[in-house]
Amino acid sequence: MKKKLMIGNQAIARGAYEAGVTVVSSYPGTPSTEITEFMTEYKEIYSEWAPNEKVAMEVAIGASVGGARALCAMKHVGLNVAADPLFTASYIGVNAGLVIIVADDPGMHSSQNEQDSRHYAKAAKMPMLEPTDSQECIDFIKLAFEISETFDTPVMVRLSTRVSHSQSIVETGDRQDVVLKDFVKDPAKYVMMPAMARKRHVFVEERMNRLLDYSNQTPINKIINNEGGPGIITDGIAFQYCMEALGDKASYLKLGMVYPLPDQKLKEFYSSQEKVYVVEELDPFIEERCKVLGLSDVIGKDLFPICGEFNAGMIKEKILNETITDEIKIETTEVPVRPPVMCPGCPHRGMYYVLKKAKLNVIGDIGCYTLGALPPLEAMDTCVCMGASVSMAHGIDKARGAEFTKKTVAVIGDSTFVHSGITGLIDIAYNKGISTVIILDNSITGMTGHQENPSTGKTLMGEPTVSLDFVKLSEAVGIKRVTVCDPFDLKGFEKIVKEETSTEEPSVIITQRPCALLKTAQVFPPYHINTEACRYCKMCLKVGCPSIIDLGDGVVINDALCVGCGLCASVCPFNAIDKGEQG
Repeated sequence: MKKKLMIGNQAIARGAYEAGVTVVSSYPGTPSTEITEFMTEYKEIYSEWAPNEKVAMEVAIGASVGGARALCAMKHVGLNVAADPLFTASYIGVNAGLVIIVADDPGMHSSQNEQDSRHYAKAAKMPMLEPTDSQECIDFIKLAFEISETFDTPVMVRLSTRVSHSQSIVETGDRQDVVLKDFVKDPAKYVMMPAMARKRHVFVEERMNRLLDYSNQTPINKIINNEGGPGIITDGIAFQYCMEALGDKASYLKLGMVYPLPDQKLKEFYSSQEKVYVVEELDPFIEERCKVLGLSDVIGKDLFPICGEFNAGMIKEKILNETITDEIKIETTEVPVRPPVMCPGCPHRGMYYVLKKAKLNVIGDIGCYTLGALPPLEAMDTCVCMGASVSMAHGIDKARGAEFTKKTVAVIGDSTFVHSGITGLIDIAYNKGISTVIILDNSITGMTGHQENPSTGKTLMGEPTVSLDFVKLSEAVGIKRVTVCDPFDLKGFEKIVKEETSTEEPSVIITQRPCALLKTAQVFPPYHINTEACRYCKMCLKVGCPSIIDLGDGVVINDALCVGCGLCASVCPFNAIDKGEQG
């Protein structure tokens, strides 16, 4: 055993390695992304980025049926995409172990919604474990594979942002030698036609009864008794908050298996306590089960919020009516607000500047470019989910007709287009739509930290591979008008947008310029303001570059931030922004 400091996501990868996992397929999504990135440290594991979470899930299911232990990881909204294979995977079960990691995002640090993935475990009728720290991330992954193979079931492991990204000490072990199982033809188990599926449903219900017995016996559902104080039923990161806030002033039922919930242990713990609180982030999942069991006076969401993250101070205040006070007083000053902005040199900035100038309706999507909805650009009108921009633009076309449609464009990033925009484009071509779709090709999956995707020409492991050609793809699905341009060529891009939104044919515009943060992106000397020529018209501020600072009586360019993209100079009507000299 070796002791190390690991974030939860790194520990998940380590647990998979020690469990003898052979295949990992995922799609990046904060807070789960690093799990699969850390997998690349282990050459015994084949790891890949799939085009989307549904494909990742299906790859992992295939590997399991093929006899290898397999894992896929995704964020909570990604599980929505993978729900189709998830539910049927519960019926077919496994050959070798199959574990599905889902990372929820209470507080929506990087997500468009808050959703509680424990409901998926219940709906899909498969077990779910939930670790509270990095050591449990390792231990629970290994346990999940044992449960998977013992009960012939996929197993879900739920994380949250704080567990995924917090560090704690772990003890690492050796890799388990897991022999590849034979692939056995068994249509009754693996072919889910109605006649077979009906029988497998009976198996699933019987399996849930056996898993309920297991949940009541497993030591990961643990009662911690202390003298006096209330009783706390809790799971995941909420357990850590309770320990910090209450310590030994309370007794605990710490739930490591959150589905199926251990009915007998819940009743046992409840009967031993005078007052019981259920402390869980997001939905009253545990609380509702307690009340179904007749434990009707447990205190849960009547006291604790259903939205957002918890913290130790909140729990201490709610339960003990005390506040946490720091012994060391720190003088604080008001911190200026720093709204999220696109980076200096971001290729999306010029595109949004033109779209706003053209007063177009912009149907948006998920990515760095979603920030185009914020001031000063304010050029995105909708954002729902991955790929929705293309399909929604088509829906608007069919609802409102050509006159409105020609004032509307869809914008979607390259990785998001591959994820779930292609089928929407097929829909436009097939159903005679006339929408204009702009694919923002910045040569990388930017939003989640520069992951490769099928259009970049490299795999997760950095190996050269085929690169998806958006022009040929668009033409292949039936789009005849396809144009490639540089979004920093404002005049050229504006001309193309006018042309494509004036014809009653479907069209695709591909804006190609690499993310400014890529190591391969070219950086030029910073620009500077010619104060004698500047008229303080503030046109340069309209591009929303964080390197341009408004002093109140003039503007300056922060040369520590400027990457010399020249966008500000191209919008200045007085030629008051000069190019820096090459060093």
